[in-house]
Amino acid sequence: METHIDSFYVVGIAIQSTNEGEKSVADMGKLWGRFYSEGISKKIPNKESEAIYSIFMDYESDYTGKYTALIGHKVQSLEKIPEGMIGREIIGCTYQKFISKGKMPDAIVDTWKEIWKKDAELNRKYRNDFEVYGDKSDQGENSEVEIYLSINKP
Repeated sequence: METHIDSFYVVGIAIQSTNEGEKSVADMGKLWGRFYSEGISKKIPNKESEAIYSIFMDYESDYTGKYTALIGHKVQSLEKIPEGMIGREIIGCTYQKFISKGKMPDAIVDTWKEIWKKDAELNRKYRNDFEVYGDKSDQGENSEVEIYLSINKP
């Protein structure tokens, strides 16, 4: 489903990664581990909600190249960014929405593999893509995570 999302701000922690050789699975596991073990969520000021955003940005090329992954929260502004974290404005545009359903993180990995298979037909912009971990994201086998891909409008 296509939807327009207005610009918003995110603050969190980031890592550079690539999907080559499933490096991103290990890198994202480490980033999520750090997010929880260091209590990053509690350190982010001006949060708009408790939903966690996993942002993919600064693409070198397409899903096969390097990119930056950021895990954090949507915030009201970028005025207060804690030390060791980064803040970004996610520019508004048209997004293709997917819903990953099932046990996490397996379901999210499977959804991304399906997305990559149909990458060409999605007409991706490779600006900012993101996952939203809301109220339904921690429900065991019934978990749901929303994925938004920036796309080019014809």
